[in-house]
Amino acid sequence: MTVSPTRSATGLSVQRDGVRNVTRTLPEESPVAMVYDGSTQAVMMATPADIVDFAIGFTLTEGFAPLSEIGEVEVVEHPDGIEARLWLPEHRRAALAGRRRYMAGPVGCGLCGIDSLEAAIRDLPAVPEGPEFDAAEIAGATDTLRSSQPLHDRTRSVHAAGFLQPGVGIVLAREDVGRHNALDKLVGAMARAGLEPATGAIVLTSRVSVEMVQKTAMAGCPVLVAVSAPTAHALRLAEGAGLTLAAFAGGGGFDLYAHPRRIKTGAADVA
Repeated sequence: MTVSPTRSATGLSVQRDGVRNVTRTLPEESPVAMVYDGSTQAVMMATPADIVDFAIGFTLTEGFAPLSEIGEVEVVEHPDGIEARLWLPEHRRAALAGRRRYMAGPVGCGLCGIDSLEAAIRDLPAVPEGPEFDAAEIAGATDTLRSSQPLHDRTRSVHAAGFLQPGVGIVLAREDVGRHNALDKLVGAMARAGLEPATGAIVLTSRVSVEMVQKTAMAGCPVLVAVSAPTAHALRLAEGAGLTLAAFAGGGGFDLYAHPRRIKTGAADVA
């Protein structure tokens, strides 16, 4: 059995000019359990696609283990959901115990289930210096990402995360009902493809929350571009990690908040 990422549903479309029958394509949400060494670490509602990418990316962005220590991912489907089973070296088990999540996290809240305040706001590594981008590449990044969102085209209700390389464009993208899940899937897909995060920027179709900055920094990507706004604390974390943060990207422009040196804006007065 393979769970489809979408299903068709019929309904009534009520408009000013009348009522008509419609058939829509809806994205599925399935519980996906991350199981390490036989113990469930987290359960998240996610689009049931790219589960191996999801498991690897989640492992990397949560800091559980580097790619070299992640073995084969076994995906096991159950009537009630999906398990992604991973086995890590014994010396990694302390990190798992320290970050254990006890609750199923809804797609809108990437921190649900964290069992202490200290675990929610973790120390971040400084990101690599990385490349420079022309301002036009950043301004058009979210518009370019739209061409890599087939699931959104069908459903109009999922997020995407893409990897932008200077002079190349969006080279890889992943989609999910949850913005955190889309980012984890992208990071996992990049790792499997041998794409180094330090060579580009992550582009998001969502706002920039604390965990989006955390995951980007943990992945080792120096630039984060989003279609919507950052939260105040997400900006503080980006400043501390050395992460360039561009928001409200689209329609030929963007706002630049943290560490602008990686984007050639031509504005000499930008600190």
